Amino acid sequence: MNIPEHIAVVMDGNGRWAKRWNLPRTLGHKKGINRIEELIDNAKGMGVKIVTLFAFSTENWSRPKKEIERLFFYLKTFILKKSKKLNKDGVRVNFIGRRDRLGKSLLNMMEELEDLTKNNRAFIINIALDYGGRWDILHGAKRLARDALDKKINLEDIEEKDFSRYLFLNGMPYPDLLIRTSGELRISNFLLWQLAYAEFYFPACFWPDFDREELKNAIKYYSQKERRFGKIDSRKPKTGDLEMKV
Repeated sequence: MNIPEHIAVVMDGNGRWAKRWNLPRTLGHKKGINRIEELIDNAKGMGVKIVTLFAFSTENWSRPKKEIERLFFYLKTFILKKSKKLNKDGVRVNFIGRRDRLGKSLLNMMEELEDLTKNNRAFIINIALDYGGRWDILHGAKRLARDALDKKINLEDIEEKDFSRYLFLNGMPYPDLLIRTSGELRISNFLLWQLAYAEFYFPACFWPDFDREELKNAIKYYSQKERRFGKIDSRKPKTGDLEMKV
């Protein structure tokens, strides 16, 4: 089976999962964050090398303040409880996104976890927090412009691979597969540059229900795809495929 090296995940449907079970929305977020450890273990066991999770977008600040505070509380709890295990399991943790709007205590915990796991090589998890794809590109363009003004680079020599170094996920392979749970068919400003050639998979289940079997189904879907990147399809036609008639 062809296993994706890098999977990106939009963890959608926490609130709707809670509503279905007549629970507060915040408990949906708690269940969703608890699902992260299981995803890491399952993905690692199946041969995936990198997972990038969309935890909180730049647009999510418009949600109720209490819901945001509770979400960040659950994230802090996850970091406190799981840091040692993640490090023991050889997992490297990175946080991508803006940091100027996050609380100091959360920032300190994020930086400590990144420092603790920075040399791990068994698996990489990127957590996108206060992240937006448009902001990522704009932020990268500003950094590139500063280097051009400082004459560190020549604008005429810049190619796609050079610009990508100014974006988050620099140095990592782009995602092969995007999974968005809850059946919504959009990427919601997530990794706009990096997902250009990813395969998209949209399961109907809510994120808190995304278990090992759901991940296996996603990887099976991916394994049936031929990654052509604009090249001609080299596969032989299967029996029953439509043929041109003269």
